[in-house]
Amino acid sequence: MTKVTELGERAKAASRLLGTASTEAKNGALLTAADLLLERAAEIQAANDADLEAAEAGGMAEGPLDRLRLTDVRLASMADGLRTVAGLPDPIGELLDGWTRPNGLQITRTRVPLGVIAIIYENRPNVTSDAAGLCVKAGNAALLRGSSTALRSNIAVASVLRDALAKHGLPEDAVILVEDTAYETATEVMQLTGYVDCLIPRGGPSLIKSIRDNATVPVIIDGDGNCHVYVDESADLDEAAKIVINAKTQRTSVCNAAESLVVHAAVADAFVPRIADLLHEHGVELVGDDESRKRSAHIEAPADGDFGREFLDLKMSVAVAKDLGAAIGHVNRYGTGHTEAILTRDLASARRFTNEVDAAAVIVNASTRFTDGEVFGFGAEIGISTQKLHARGPMGLRELTTYKYVVWGDGQIRG
Repeated sequence: MTKVTELGERAKAASRLLGTASTEAKNGALLTAADLLLERAAEIQAANDADLEAAEAGGMAEGPLDRLRLTDVRLASMADGLRTVAGLPDPIGELLDGWTRPNGLQITRTRVPLGVIAIIYENRPNVTSDAAGLCVKAGNAALLRGSSTALRSNIAVASVLRDALAKHGLPEDAVILVEDTAYETATEVMQLTGYVDCLIPRGGPSLIKSIRDNATVPVIIDGDGNCHVYVDESADLDEAAKIVINAKTQRTSVCNAAESLVVHAAVADAFVPRIADLLHEHGVELVGDDESRKRSAHIEAPADGDFGREFLDLKMSVAVAKDLGAAIGHVNRYGTGHTEAILTRDLASARRFTNEVDAAAVIVNASTRFTDGEVFGFGAEIGISTQKLHARGPMGLRELTTYKYVVWGDGQIRG
């Protein structure tokens, strides 16, 4: 039995205990973990500083460095996320529906944990806390495999969660961090059939490709976010400018940041030069189609694939659409199914856009940055699914469960 298989076996055993744990015990562990995150902030920050120093020495770019970095504010947010999850209704045991058949059989459908959820992720030590907290509340064991660049940080955060579980009589192995960060070890996690019930990757294209090539366990893809903002002909252009700037620049390294701007031709003369100047002032590099380049010297010719690219940086593509239908076509062609926004004052246009755009979240007159589990009221999310089975969009507690049928009889036999 390999080391990874042993970890999988331990996680599976812990999941069976956690699956029947009381809501009180789970909530208590999460609240204690939140307190310990802040009590041990200096220890966690020292581990993170060591990770950052090593990453900078290795030449890591600013975007990934930002995802790796912990601060007092981010640690407080992690603690708040755990408290929020503790305050949410426990989905386990929820009666989804029930009915009685003509033969007297009583059939109910009840929400239950998935079991063991493996999460493979890159650079973000906050995922260690967020993912584990959601898994525990939903009665699942979390088997976590972070990146080598965040190993010290992840160890420090995971130890807090394990200690909190133990303080409330829950199995420590409900949260297990795979400390071996070798590529081969990640592949073993992807193939822990019989132990892992669901795998959720959180990372870039290379990780997603590796998952698709190697995983033999069920997978929910936390995919790319090539998010669009479409400025319709009836949009309030002052409001649109604020939303586009926020969606692009408020935090560039996250999947719900806007990467693409589409502008209706009727307002292109007024809006494209204006927004290009503003984005340029914020340091955003712009690439665009012929029509957008005619309207601003700040917009350069795109490279192959730029319209469908998730930049995760101060870069954005721009396109001018002749009408709403063309805009929807552009979004559906180049979008990744994450989040798309329309800025409009025309209700019919908003309804058509929300009906015809194929994405996990479609937003009207607001920033794409709002697609987030906490913002949606789910507590700290485990990821944002861009696929359609079995979860789509921000994945909170209910997305980390399944259901089972319970059938009550009174001696019936089938003829």
